[in-house]
Amino acid sequence: MSTPGEPAAAARWRSAMDAALYGPGGFYVRPAGPGPAGHFRTSVHASALYAGAVARLLRWVDAELGRPRELDLIDVGAGRAELLSGVLAALDPQTAARVRPYALERAGRPEGLDARIRWTAEVPEGVTGLLFANEWLDNVPLDVAEDGHYVLVAPDGTESRGGPLEDADRAWLERWWPGGGRAEIGRPRDEAWAAAAGSLERGLAVAVDYAHTRQARPPFGTLTGFRGGREVPPVPDGSCDVTAHVALDACAGPGSVLLTQAEALAALGVSGARPPLALASTDPAAYVRALAAAGEAAELTSRSGLGAFGWLVQPVGVRPWPVAGTGEGPDPDRDPAPPHDTVLPPRATA
Repeated sequence: MSTPGEPAAAARWRSAMDAALYGPGGFYVRPAGPGPAGHFRTSVHASALYAGAVARLLRWVDAELGRPRELDLIDVGAGRAELLSGVLAALDPQTAARVRPYALERAGRPEGLDARIRWTAEVPEGVTGLLFANEWLDNVPLDVAEDGHYVLVAPDGTESRGGPLEDADRAWLERWWPGGGRAEIGRPRDEAWAAAAGSLERGLAVAVDYAHTRQARPPFGTLTGFRGGREVPPVPDGSCDVTAHVALDACAGPGSVLLTQAEALAALGVSGARPPLALASTDPAAYVRALAAAGEAAELTSRSGLGAFGWLVQPVGVRPWPVAGTGEGPDPDRDPAPPHDTVLPPRATA
């Protein structure tokens, strides 16, 4: 610990990021302020259509499990539980009554939250249902490497050269991010996802995030910050979000499918197609509502924006979820179509 008047010591990015996001007064755990939604916009905040799509996916999982008496829904990195609240509202009352919703979050429980939502800092064991992690893995702290050494960072964001890489991190880079230069070591994300998905006894685990694959890793990395709706330098002092895109292909477990959000939401019935113009004459109010929904759907599925996000879909004890390429969304009342593997795009942006 530094004394007054002395600069704080530099640390490896993983520990600096952990302290900045989750330490005392960290970006994600401070009780005051607007919460993450005040600093950046996710698909959850963009439209209620997103929660509706997740509700439809939960119904498919429910059918695969034989409609159990209790159906778990785990939101990993739940923020203020906006997604859970939206999914519960989108479900029919009979299904909603069987759902056990868990918000996995390191911050404190918000006031006035739906009493049905269980607030926890750990994934419960023996989950049967759907585990959904929307923009969680990009905030799992990681180290940054450059030319075989760790990159150190001071609280003001100044970087310096650290010691040589440990064997486990060097092995991860050789397998998943070869080529040298600057890279983000995604091993902690792999471990975090394996632990989360491993909590499932039966069901589906889904991770949604900024993503890239081994064939197209960014040559200078993706580490960045967000504050007040703007992208800012990633300064690990607790004043901003610190995030990096996710190597979802390295996280993928047995039976996983990688696809884009555009493909996943299309399979869940989210379409940006404009309503028929004739509706404007017969029911103007319905036309305006349909037009607004189409605009929101277009934002969620835009291949130059949110639609380029990666979806990692991992089945556990159930058949693979039918995804894009089947021609229509999954119907929980009929057998699923065969899975369709899709390679993630080389670039995913907010």
